[in-house]
Amino acid sequence: MKITRRIATTVIAGAAVLAGGFMMLPTQDATAAEQVDGKLYMVIAGRQPVSHLDPALKYDLAVRMMQQQLYDALVKYEGNPSEIKPWLAESWSTSDDGLTWTFNLAKNAKFHDGSPVTADAVVYSFKRTMEINEGPAWMLEGFVEADGIKAVDAHTVSFTLNKPYAAFLSFLPWWYVVNPAVVEANIKDGDFGQGFLQENAAGSGPYKLQRFEQGTAYVLERNDDYWKGFPYENDRMGGVIYRLVRESAAQRAALLKGEADLVTGLSPEERQAVNANKDISTTSLPALTSFGLKMNTTQGVTADLNIRKALAYAYDYEAFIKIMNGEAKLQTSPFTDAVQGMVPIADMPSRDVAKAKEYLAKSAHPDGGFEVEYVYVEGFEIERQMGLAMIDAYKDINVAVKMVPLTWPNMVARGAKPETSPDLMAIFATPVSTDPDAIAIQYHPSSAGKYYGSHFLNDPDLNALIEKARAETVWDKRAPIYAEIQQKIVDLQPEIFGMMRNRGVALRDWVKGYQDSPIRMGGEIDFYSVHLDPQ
Repeated sequence: MKITRRIATTVIAGAAVLAGGFMMLPTQDATAAEQVDGKLYMVIAGRQPVSHLDPALKYDLAVRMMQQQLYDALVKYEGNPSEIKPWLAESWSTSDDGLTWTFNLAKNAKFHDGSPVTADAVVYSFKRTMEINEGPAWMLEGFVEADGIKAVDAHTVSFTLNKPYAAFLSFLPWWYVVNPAVVEANIKDGDFGQGFLQENAAGSGPYKLQRFEQGTAYVLERNDDYWKGFPYENDRMGGVIYRLVRESAAQRAALLKGEADLVTGLSPEERQAVNANKDISTTSLPALTSFGLKMNTTQGVTADLNIRKALAYAYDYEAFIKIMNGEAKLQTSPFTDAVQGMVPIADMPSRDVAKAKEYLAKSAHPDGGFEVEYVYVEGFEIERQMGLAMIDAYKDINVAVKMVPLTWPNMVARGAKPETSPDLMAIFATPVSTDPDAIAIQYHPSSAGKYYGSHFLNDPDLNALIEKARAETVWDKRAPIYAEIQQKIVDLQPEIFGMMRNRGVALRDWVKGYQDSPIRMGGEIDFYSVHLDPQ
């Protein structure tokens, strides 16, 4: 496989060989794209490695980004706002009692080896994920068992739930379908093919895996025979090279030189800086991701609701916007804007020192005089700055702040028990569904001990509302329940509700068809519609 970078239509000699054997041509004014055996390959420079490719194992933004190129699911999230679209399933229906879901598969869908995607393959894939019990398995846990998934015929599959679950469909985009024949041929010692699927694929998606070089680069070849086709006409588009570039300075340099076509993970300031180049554009889109300061509702000073309210009203919310260089929006509800059923809450706290002191006066510490512990990700400058803003803001109510930087694993460990969960912990949380249950459940005891449930909130009235809403299948009946849930969460103040951070990328002007969707994690890209059109 010969890989070179072109400038216009002239190939320049003297390319430098990078790790992984990729040849990159030195230039300060590139106007074209990578070539692999005469086809155009888009180079994406990202910071996060792809730890594996198995759809049944744990995921992060890099893993999920690759999985959705190599595999298909019954349905898919697309657009802004994020909407569920038919994919492997052309249509579906639900029984009146909400317990049985029936999906009709596209008859022309086929795996990369040319074999058809059948109902048996869907059943196999769901059961495999449930048996491994990692990755997306938690999404349907308690609602559907393996024996409730049946192949009705070659192109029809049914799911019989244990109880109605309104959010069922909203989680299916992350349950990818594998080719049973390929998996079964590569099982070793009863591992369900996990060893093979770490660095190999068995899917039906728009791209095929060409090379997997851990820690260096991951090369995908466009599947020209993709059963669903592509939303653009460009036979020169050959694939994608996801290059691991860990430093933002190196990412920016690669983009400016034309050595990368698209870069993820840049800060708002960095995106604005590269946007000054006439051949580079940037995107900025509010995401489902929210940032909040989780408060321990069971231990220490923050076990007192009045203290939690005082801390919420004393915080300087404009600091969120300043720290994000304007690329963020303050929350007006515990639900982010793109979540179905979100309603603004009129008494959502904003900075009001007088009101903060009123709540403080009702507590055991009417004059303040105590210290709160703020835990944040070590080396994450944004969260450090938020802590500094907290120190300044809380001086007005005579409350000191102890800033404690920890690695993410240590933060998760601290938040796993009420005895060790800190007073305040900085958390970015991205729901994997646009259904309101994906956020509401974060304030239910079933989430206690997870990083987004480090508040350990347990209110019987709120719990009952959450359980009622997720079991109701008629949206007009669910909507008012979720409005009540949002108000109740604000009343209980388990966190300082912060902001919705914008997400974005920087890309060369020859990158066409880029589409974002709020459901995606920061730095996660769907390659399906993206292609190169160098002049």
